[in-house]
Amino acid sequence: MRIGELSKRTGVSPRSLRYYEEQGLLTSSRSDAGQRHYSDAAVQRVSIIRQLFDAGMSSRVIATVLPCVDVPGDLGVAEETFTAMMRERDRIDADIAHLIETRDALDVLIRANSRHRAKLSTAPEPAARLA
Repeated sequence: MRIGELSKRTGVSPRSLRYYEEQGLLTSSRSDAGQRHYSDAAVQRVSIIRQLFDAGMSSRVIATVLPCVDVPGDLGVAEETFTAMMRERDRIDADIAHLIETRDALDVLIRANSRHRAKLSTAPEPAARLA
């Protein structure tokens, strides 16, 4: 199938499909005219790639995980994939911890601003300036 059909069948833009190829995540053959042609298996592969992107993985990490799909019976590949996924999970946990710290710091500022606004709303109006 050509890139347009793969795009329709997967819901992934042709531009993204070309990017997947550039990153070594997806392969195609070329016609004499240079058009990309994909096997039917590309539909499933694109689905897996999307799931990995949705899980927050970068294309670099996805490239390390995909061999587990390509060679499912290889224990060494499965171990490498597991290590890569655990590393990604640890990275996500660290990102979450940082976001929580950032939110907590913002909450301190919000409380300070709320107190300041409360003081301003109860303060007497300044005297009118003389002209």
